Amino acid sequence: MTSFTKAARNTFLKIFVNPRPREHHWVFDKKFGVAVHTFFSGVLTSSEFCNQKRRIAHLLGMYGFVINVVATVMMVMFYSTSNTPTPAIWPQLWHIGALMVCVGGYWFWFFIRVDVASEGASPFRVIRADLFILSLLASNTLALVWAYSQFTESSWAFLFLSLYLISTTVLFGSVPWSKFSHMFFKPAAAFEKGLSAANGSRNNLPEPADRTDPATRDRHSMSLLKDAPLDMGLGIKRESPKHY
Repeated sequence: MTSFTKAARNTFLKIFVNPRPREHHWVFDKKFGVAVHTFFSGVLTSSEFCNQKRRIAHLLGMYGFVINVVATVMMVMFYSTSNTPTPAIWPQLWHIGALMVCVGGYWFWFFIRVDVASEGASPFRVIRADLFILSLLASNTLALVWAYSQFTESSWAFLFLSLYLISTTVLFGSVPWSKFSHMFFKPAAAFEKGLSAANGSRNNLPEPADRTDPATRDRHSMSLLKDAPLDMGLGIKRESPKHY
């Protein structure tokens, strides 16, 4: 028996025959539970948003983007020639996805984003961090304009197609420098946060301060709050953080 065969046999016995310790099952169950919760709560429903308008706008943009991209891939990869007629469902989903992105994106850009809604900044103020949302809106807006120009047989159709392709290239080509990558690292960060809470490690962070505990009140960092009332009112939550 070769060394490779022995290694394969030992691996098979270890995984499928020999029972694993109970703690291994517990760790797997915990990780699986956290992953499922993160996927359904954090990813599919964006539950981390406290502002419901922001949450709805994010879900419109997210699902619209996914629907539009899937429809685009299907039409380009499987129905790109006249010999394979495109089913009507894919162009319909393509338009619906682009419309969802535009509704959620423009709602966010002009009415919801923090620097506009809470800091009084102009909605036309553009910084580098806006590269993702602006290229996303440009791509889907130009997609709809191009589709309409084709429908009306406009002579501008080729120009709008070129602009649509350029904006889409910027959207996907700017992943290392824009917020596009948040759709990859944000679920991973949420999973890690849930896992650290489940196993008690808390990423080496201290436990939340409990001022009802005498030992906590006697800490040097709590000296200014030692004699303060436990209930100090709503504070900054007394009114909505929108002053403009």
